[in-house]
Amino acid sequence: MRLPLFALSLLCALAPSALAQQPRLLVAQKGEASLGIIDPIAGKLIATVPETGVTGHEVIASPDGRLAYVPIYGNSGVGRPGTNGTKLVVIDVASQKIVGTVDFGHGVRPHMPLFGPKDGLLYVTTELDQSVTLIDPKTLRIVGSIPTGQPESHMLVLSRDGLRGYTANVGPGTVSVLDIPNRKTIDIIPISRNTQRISITPDDKWVFTADQTKPRLAVIDTAANKVARWIPLEAVAYGTAPTLDGRYLLVTMPSAGKLAVVDLSTMQVVRNIATPADPQEVLARPDGKIAYISCVGSHQVAELDLAAWKITRTIQDGSNSDGIAWAGR
Repeated sequence: MRLPLFALSLLCALAPSALAQQPRLLVAQKGEASLGIIDPIAGKLIATVPETGVTGHEVIASPDGRLAYVPIYGNSGVGRPGTNGTKLVVIDVASQKIVGTVDFGHGVRPHMPLFGPKDGLLYVTTELDQSVTLIDPKTLRIVGSIPTGQPESHMLVLSRDGLRGYTANVGPGTVSVLDIPNRKTIDIIPISRNTQRISITPDDKWVFTADQTKPRLAVIDTAANKVARWIPLEAVAYGTAPTLDGRYLLVTMPSAGKLAVVDLSTMQVVRNIATPADPQEVLARPDGKIAYISCVGSHQVAELDLAAWKITRTIQDGSNSDGIAWAGR
């Protein structure tokens, strides 16, 4: 049956919007200076969007899943010589095109983007300025900053109540505690000579960061702003993420090619799961059933069933797949 012309026109007009609502997994393809867009249902890469010639390491999606925000970090790792990124690009997930840019005005190595849970602002770590920069996502204008008091403020988490932020400061091996409403640093917590990545539990009680000198994870009590204890691991950890029910913490161990599962009621590892080579970042899906693990060394994203605790499939992605984000409701 042929559709009337007006119906065809309506479908064409709605198509991009409808596509944008489909769930997508966004992956920073560091080796290709591009953003990978994965169909998580089909389990395959469906698009690669070039960035600006210099690569982004992390990505976040807008709450409605329509836009991806990618800070363009540079061509090296944290603390290493190389180019210093000056911009953040905005990518329309449906049209797979860059539709906006934020220019920081100078080299800042922008890295971790997050949306504020209360104010809707976009928070981005700006390493070389030793700060977190605040951006209005509607106007793409910089509206403020929060000093971290430390160099190499690489990763960031925000408390669910919108009151606190925590940055993992890699080279100093510290965590800065940020007062979000008053835009200031209120504490700096020593961890080790070097630390990486950071996460926070759904109840805002615990923050975790990985010691890069020993196989252990720091557990920070957010009420006291102190390391309350250490969780021993099989190998040095990297990325961490709690499950949405707050029962477990997922911990990548790149050198071991494994993911550790920590029971948060006991703060002990209850299982280790083999993954593809070099697992880096881990992300729990909004429905709490699946976690995705980016595996830089294998250029893959692994899909972990959180009920069976098994890798159910791997998705081939671009070179050096690193930061991941969920786009969709």
